[in-house]
Amino acid sequence: MKVFCHHIYEYKKGLRNLILHTMAAKDVAQAIKKLNANNIDYLIQQVTSQKVNVFFGAKECVEVIACFCHKPLNELTTEEDFILGTLLGYNQVVQCARFLKRKETILIHEAS
Repeated sequence: MKVFCHHIYEYKKGLRNLILHTMAAKDVAQAIKKLNANNIDYLIQQVTSQKVNVFFGAKECVEVIACFCHKPLNELTTEEDFILGTLLGYNQVVQCARFLKRKETILIHEAS
């Protein structure tokens, strides 16, 4: 929970607009309590029976994530993956390179 609390701190200080924190499912109730106490929007995504992803931050960002994060992250489309990475604050140039590489891979598979 220390890292989770640090993520809340970073969000409140304006360092990030959206955070993705993977945690033990047993801790999710405590996390939700902290998010509600800080009036922070969030989305919970079950990963396994023992792990969950907690997306939290700006309401608009959480709403965008809710549009497509109803499936495992490894099943996101190239476009969804790009949006998620960008919203999480990943390096934009690296995200663009990742997007182009994934698109190229899809085109190669389609041509086969």
